[in-house]
Amino acid sequence: MKIRALSRSADDFAPRTKSSQTPAPRSLNPALHPHERAREYVRAVNAVKLDRLFAKPFLGSLGDGHVDGVYSLCKDPRRTGVLASSSGDGIVKLWNLVTRKETFSAKRHSGMVTGVVFNNRRQILSCGSDKHISMMDEDGMETRRFTGANGFTGITHHRSEPVFATSSTVVELWHSDRDVPTSSLTFGTDSHQAVAFNQTEVSTLASLGSDRSLTLYDIRTSSALARLTMALRGNDLCWNPQEAFNLAVANEDHNVYIYDMRNLKRAINVLKDHVSAVMSVSFSPTGQEIVTGAYDRTVRLWDARQGRSRDVYHTKRMQRVFSTCFSADSAYVISGSDDGGIRLWRSKANSRSGVQSARQRERREYEEALVQRYEHLPEIKRIKRQRLVPKNIRKAAEIKRTEEASIARKDTNRRRHEIVDKRKDERSKNIVNVSQ
Repeated sequence: MKIRALSRSADDFAPRTKSSQTPAPRSLNPALHPHERAREYVRAVNAVKLDRLFAKPFLGSLGDGHVDGVYSLCKDPRRTGVLASSSGDGIVKLWNLVTRKETFSAKRHSGMVTGVVFNNRRQILSCGSDKHISMMDEDGMETRRFTGANGFTGITHHRSEPVFATSSTVVELWHSDRDVPTSSLTFGTDSHQAVAFNQTEVSTLASLGSDRSLTLYDIRTSSALARLTMALRGNDLCWNPQEAFNLAVANEDHNVYIYDMRNLKRAINVLKDHVSAVMSVSFSPTGQEIVTGAYDRTVRLWDARQGRSRDVYHTKRMQRVFSTCFSADSAYVISGSDDGGIRLWRSKANSRSGVQSARQRERREYEEALVQRYEHLPEIKRIKRQRLVPKNIRKAAEIKRTEEASIARKDTNRRRHEIVDKRKDERSKNIVNVSQ
């Protein structure tokens, strides 16, 4: 006769210290927990509902903003919490994002300030329609002044060298120690709307022309690399800081197009949700998210690999949004609008800024994992995507969907009775011509 003795370790059932809790045994056998998935689903539904219930993205405005519209924003790439802004009344301001107060305010232009940027010496460069470029130090004192032949529409700075580029009737390269441009770049465009240096491939420069063109330049040879002609004009562009060959273009057709500079014959993604012209686009420092501002008075946040916005921000008093950018830690979004206000938003509407305990963090991570596990189910997907937008935007979106359906139906009918060209997909419709 065999006898088996049952032995249990006291470490598994007794508390290790006087202050610790008594450990409870738990079997992970799924047969013993037949309702586990149902309980997890209910927790996921509750978690996504609470996320929408407590979503408070708007944090506040920076000081008193500007008197005129805010047309340019730029964060300092080397200092967290420092922001420069410019407006239509010729004033440039430097802000502290932590205190939300202005560091200095200086009137450096007689007309609209169309661009502002930081250089690698912690100085601020601003350009305006008055044909002048002003270089200022951290205290707002002007250290140098450049004069061009025409009014400027944009400015960008090289990542490491004292070189910056401006856009006007031509794209000009400047050196910080010289009063005249070092070279001029042109490719058959009468005027340019925006210009941007690639911060990874630092010898590459991109510009948007008034003739609906996107032009890429190599500053080492002062020549054009490629030229893309779009169906409608672009308003703003931004390079991906992590993927050196990708750039986003805010277009007049209400969409944002992401292109690969190695192959401009087809966009790699199209972001479609705005109901009016997109005026501003900016990548997050991680390169995974995009923020846009549009003429429809909304700010939208996107996953760079998705086609629809994940969130939309708006207020009653915010007017047309002309400038947007992420903070240096990607946790916040700053927008400048036509009403002169500079607004600070959370990049994740349900996040909180306070210090969380370990228990709160674990709870939050568990809820996020549950939502991610069950986000494919209809109820959770509906709650997660639902957003309340102003009535005029909702109505404009309905009209836009009706128009797009009508155009698609008309095209289908034509193809039934006529011999027409091959149908273009959404990522190729905006492309008219590519010149290398």
